[in-house]
Amino acid sequence: MRNLTDKVTFRHGATISTRTAQSPMLTNSGLDEKITQDTVDYYNMRSQSAGMVIVEYTSVSPNGGPSRSWAPNREQLAIYNDNFVPGFKKIAEGLKKDGNKAILQLVHSGREAQYRITLGGRVEVPSKIDFPWIDYPLHELTEEEVWDIVHDFGTATKRAIDSGFDGVEIHGANHYLLQEFFSSFSNVRNDFWGGNLEKRMNFAIEVAREVFRVVEEYAPKDFIVGYRISPEEVHGDNIGYTWHESQQLVNKLSTDFEFDYVHLSTNDYTATPIDSDKNYAQLLGKGVQKPALILIAGGIHTVEKMEDALNDVDIVSLGRPTLIDPQIAYKLKTGQADKIFLEFNEESVKKSHLTPGLIELLANTDYFAMPGIEYLKTLTNTKLDDVVTHDGTK
Repeated sequence: MRNLTDKVTFRHGATISTRTAQSPMLTNSGLDEKITQDTVDYYNMRSQSAGMVIVEYTSVSPNGGPSRSWAPNREQLAIYNDNFVPGFKKIAEGLKKDGNKAILQLVHSGREAQYRITLGGRVEVPSKIDFPWIDYPLHELTEEEVWDIVHDFGTATKRAIDSGFDGVEIHGANHYLLQEFFSSFSNVRNDFWGGNLEKRMNFAIEVAREVFRVVEEYAPKDFIVGYRISPEEVHGDNIGYTWHESQQLVNKLSTDFEFDYVHLSTNDYTATPIDSDKNYAQLLGKGVQKPALILIAGGIHTVEKMEDALNDVDIVSLGRPTLIDPQIAYKLKTGQADKIFLEFNEESVKKSHLTPGLIELLANTDYFAMPGIEYLKTLTNTKLDDVVTHDGTK
């Protein structure tokens, strides 16, 4: 029987105080891909949001991002050279000040790094094929260029260690480069990096090998390493992979490497594939080799759903709820679960320290239909710095 307030110890000795993690979520706060004061304030306020906080997807390579930016001061963060380290030291220090663990998610955004074109770079993909929704040029990576990106994951891991993070998460989900290589839809190569299922696994395997090499050499013994995956890539007739294949991938990764956890990225933690009545946590859980733990994200918005999800996973991954209330773990541990904010309102927004870019994104994107979103929309018509200041007052 798992309880939200249980302490959890990972295989290498790191312990978190609750069965909760904050999912990695873009803060839309980077300037020249660097951390800003808005970024620092946001994460400082989330030192009690969960047992561990997974910091938003961070580019390991110069062409690994930014994605989905609409303004120079709304960029995805990066860590592809040492100039980024001072900012990440501030983030790690702020997140750890109340005893939780700080994890940095590492990514190459692949075909989603469209803003790199605006910055004079290129968008890199496994295979240069016609994606009907893409109207910008793509660069098909050579074999050697893929190896360069593998090494970039290693140097990014070293910078995360130097910045004081307690772990890293390899981002293999959400249609970014690692998923693109695993997908038979976006990877039609016929070399070491593609051709059959085993070869489509090679990029993930080699990235994991490089990350663990660096961790073994430079990190503390209890350093945490996770892998995030989308359980399926099925969009109508376009099938990149099914849960059968992703189950094989997580089995391979958790057998060959000492991953602390596998993180399932879904829209609904209860969702099932078309050919099974079991949910994705149950299905992929059969592939994850213990003592690696299982996390799941997707529609876990209330304490009741957190408790329900724990029937199938070790740790619940909370995204949007931590945007509304940055003290969820604290309130769970102190018997104040009934005081968790469940919607945006004047009081919750004061305490949440959302970045201006995040407020703008949430308020103007129908996908984020969160409770109290109408209140956020009123803020976009106001000078944001007059509404939410760094100390949470008006």
